[in-house]
Amino acid sequence: MERILNYVDGESVEPGRGAWLDNVEPATGDVYSRLPDSDEADVDHAVAAARRAFPTWSSLAAGERARFMLDIAARIEADLDTYAHAESVDTGKPIEDARSVDIPRAISNLRFFAGAIQHTSSEAHLTDHQALNYTLRRPRGVAGLISPWNLPLYLLTWKIAPAIATGNTAVAKPSELTPMTAHLLARTCRDAGLPAGVLNIVHGLGPRAGAPLTTHPDVPTISFTGGTVTGRAIASATAEQFKKLALEMGGKNPTVVFADADMDQTVPTAVRASFSNQGQICLCGSRIFVERSAYDAFVERFVALTEALVQGDPLDDATQQGALISKAHHDKVMGYIELAREEGGTILTGGTRPAELPERCRDGFFIRPTVVGGLAAGARVNCEEIFGPVVTVMPFDGEDEVVEWANGTSYGLAASIWTRDVNRAHRVAERIASGIVWVNCWMIRDLRVPFGGMKQSGVGREGGEEALRFFTEPKNVCLRLGQA
Repeated sequence: MERILNYVDGESVEPGRGAWLDNVEPATGDVYSRLPDSDEADVDHAVAAARRAFPTWSSLAAGERARFMLDIAARIEADLDTYAHAESVDTGKPIEDARSVDIPRAISNLRFFAGAIQHTSSEAHLTDHQALNYTLRRPRGVAGLISPWNLPLYLLTWKIAPAIATGNTAVAKPSELTPMTAHLLARTCRDAGLPAGVLNIVHGLGPRAGAPLTTHPDVPTISFTGGTVTGRAIASATAEQFKKLALEMGGKNPTVVFADADMDQTVPTAVRASFSNQGQICLCGSRIFVERSAYDAFVERFVALTEALVQGDPLDDATQQGALISKAHHDKVMGYIELAREEGGTILTGGTRPAELPERCRDGFFIRPTVVGGLAAGARVNCEEIFGPVVTVMPFDGEDEVVEWANGTSYGLAASIWTRDVNRAHRVAERIASGIVWVNCWMIRDLRVPFGGMKQSGVGREGGEEALRFFTEPKNVCLRLGQA
């Protein structure tokens, strides 16, 4: 059985105390590899390596740092099928999604920030003809990067790329549920000759490996993507040290459909936004509000397209719906489906295990895509993040009502609005409390724009210039004119 190793100071190393965790394939329920159960000593080792590497790495020209990043991106692209297979096995997602979306976007992350760091500018101000003030931005040191299991390489590189592009070194802690693509990334970095200590990867559980990383006195910057409960704990634990902190957390995202929307575009995209990666994406639209006059026709088409999704072995190219990440998460999602019934909801489709699965997947963690109608706007199933293939549908009667419902959760990550009325689109987009609002589309990504949520969906922004600023510290220099 393959053993995944930590990557510290340019070398693959075993955990210091020799403890290991099982890595389970979600589609089968079988253990297929083992990973380090790292602890504080392993984190200390990685941070020390990152600190040693920082002076040399931060002093390199931006073009030199970019050269390493572009080489890594090219190597991932050349080995795309290997990465996609590893991600599909690790996560239970359809291999075609990994091959066509997740791994290419990871490559784009590296290439974008490799280019962006070579085209930055600084501000300069002439002050009353007496002095010139200009701003320098310097890397902050060692960055602690904690990434989730749903998009493991995509979101890991989303953090690594701007961190090392700006001259920081990094210690990354991937999710213990999906360590394999990070393991492959370590090999790729070593093959590309990335200097030792620039990127270090420590595997393990949050309490034993993640917590020591977030509170380490030599790690001034923390970027975390994951659940709100964990994010709250990180914010509390790091407050006394005044660390630079970015938290991208949960979502309970509304999809708002007006009667004038182009339903031939709206319905298929709403299905994709609901059930991509089995609904295990923080940006998925898990609450669908449809203007009453269009509600019945929309629901009929939406349910039909949902039932047509192909569910099966994630390693089959034809599969559109794979397995949930773990048995515990499967049981949590099934619990919410039962709660929907208790709250008066009607299961319009799904809600059970698929009737037919390949023999290989008989013990996997599968749930049919589920659509729930008849719930009140304030029902728990309409307000709490489920993070699975469960969506609710509700009719609304006007803009004020749907905006109130859309904003009626503690989350504010993303929303989508569907209408042909441009004025209405602008009006509603402004009123919905979400960090991201798509109009007549979903999941179109531009790395130049800020990314992040409101309320309990997070603090801070990533993406583009915001990411470059997050990983650097501004310093003002005031030069008096006319002085030698």
